[in-house]
Amino acid sequence: MRVRARAVVAGFVVLVVVAVIGIVLGIRQVGDRLRLPLAGRTCTVQAEGTVSLNAHQMANAATIAAIGIRRGMPERAVVVALATAYQESGLRNLAGGDRDSVGLFQQRPSQGWGTPTEIRDPRYAADRFYAALKKVRGWEDMRVTDAAQKVQRSAFPEAYEKWADDSEVLTRALLGEATGAVSCTVGGDPAMRGAAAAAALTEGLTLDWGLAGSAAGRKRGADIVGSRVNGDGGLTGLTVTAADERAGWRYAHWLVSHANDHGVKRVRFGGQEWSARDGSWKRVTNGEKSADRVVAEVHADV
Repeated sequence: MRVRARAVVAGFVVLVVVAVIGIVLGIRQVGDRLRLPLAGRTCTVQAEGTVSLNAHQMANAATIAAIGIRRGMPERAVVVALATAYQESGLRNLAGGDRDSVGLFQQRPSQGWGTPTEIRDPRYAADRFYAALKKVRGWEDMRVTDAAQKVQRSAFPEAYEKWADDSEVLTRALLGEATGAVSCTVGGDPAMRGAAAAAALTEGLTLDWGLAGSAAGRKRGADIVGSRVNGDGGLTGLTVTAADERAGWRYAHWLVSHANDHGVKRVRFGGQEWSARDGSWKRVTNGEKSADRVVAEVHADV
């Protein structure tokens, strides 16, 4: 009887352990999905697949992609970077995390990634990630999760792979391989208006892409050729030159991605126009249709 009782107890313990493991794994899987908030997904990306993000996630994704191209990294590197940021932060610029981890890639100051202030700068964080990835021998031929793991050294090395498909969709759109692929709806009062908005856009394009008269911009045949001015002398937007159609869509999609935080009202390129009110791209029958100029309009001063 004692032997039988022990066997029953042992079997019960095993069942409890299995149940606990199942619960933990379930929570982890649900937790991973919940890291991308279901509410407020105001941006839709369609490029041989569909991805939905909120405005802040979209802006961060656009900056990560732009920094990769500015560094001369191949498309595959952008996919790896986006998948990493997806997993580590849900494409959010977090103020904290595990131990002293911060930012989009959850980089740690104690591990030599930089100061907390530096790492909270999405451009700095993305640049450091690409620099580390470039040093990994043979990363181009690795699976996304393996390349990311070589940089991040995560306790969950397979976790990045589940974001590979979404990251490829984002990369195709943000690198200009699809037209009118990034659509964001911007509601409420604009974060910026007039001169402040135009100045912020100019600064953002310069920092992300190296435009506004920079050598990097000229090398790619791109530049911010000037701001649009209304009859009262107030700034209403800007115009960006592009070397070709693909480059034009890169800048157009970047502008839409940053519309929420830079007060962008309208973007026009390649005979199509996006507006904050409609949140979608539509064909235009008049106005700017140039194949080498992206025109952005900001909300006017009140």
